[in-house]
Amino acid sequence: MESTKLNPTQLHLLRIFAYHKDEESLNELKAVWLEHVRKKLDAEGRRLWEEKNMSNEMLEEILNTHIRTPYK
Repeated sequence: MESTKLNPTQLHLLRIFAYHKDEESLNELKAVWLEHVRKKLDAEGRRLWEEKNMSNEMLEEILNTHIRTPYK
């Protein structure tokens, strides 16, 4: 099996997790991480919405479009 080096973020997270050994701490870390990811996704969604000049009507059209790949 080939070994892989951990990047600085992974190493830092391992150091953080070494201090949190109970379920409550794990749940708190998960909540913080999820909030961080949610903020990033919201910001990216807003950026794309503005960049593509989206509107609610365009979104409805996209959501109602059947985009399934046809069988051959």
